[in-house]
Amino acid sequence: MKNLVIIGCILLTSSSFCQKYSTEKSKVTFFSDAAIEDITATITKAISIFNIESGEIAFSIPVKEFEFAKSLMKEHFNEKYMETEKFPKATFQGTIQGYQLNVTGQQAAKANGKLSIHGITKEVEVQGTVDIGKETVHLQSKFKVKLDDYGVPRPQLLWQNIAEEVEVTIDFTFIPHEKK
Repeated sequence: MKNLVIIGCILLTSSSFCQKYSTEKSKVTFFSDAAIEDITATITKAISIFNIESGEIAFSIPVKEFEFAKSLMKEHFNEKYMETEKFPKATFQGTIQGYQLNVTGQQAAKANGKLSIHGITKEVEVQGTVDIGKETVHLQSKFKVKLDDYGVPRPQLLWQNIAEEVEVTIDFTFIPHEKK
């Protein structure tokens, strides 16, 4: 928990502590729709902090913690493709825009910022939703990531096993930071 507070203080520059929300629940899924085999992996160990007033958000995903249907897939993912010993985290730091703070319920929004995967950082813009409730804020987004953009290798002989781009789904539920 201390690490999350430190990350939040460093990444989010606003001085008011009460407007910060941190993840209560997180789920990140990626899906590769390839010719030979579809691959899905999920993680529920992402951490994030969100300043609801400014829209600033940061999250970190421990890549090695993705769970697969087959243990061999996980091993290949970590060792051959994502090189998780060298690149243990995927991160995003940016701003969510387009929502109204004083409106409860689901609203369309977009996030702009820097997505870092496999040691490469790219500017991205993704669409999603912000659902402001009485005690929680729920963020969702679904977007595509091109593996080549982030230097993630695809197997030369079995290239049909892994798609050129994967679909990433982010689903975070936040609570006010002081409630944790």
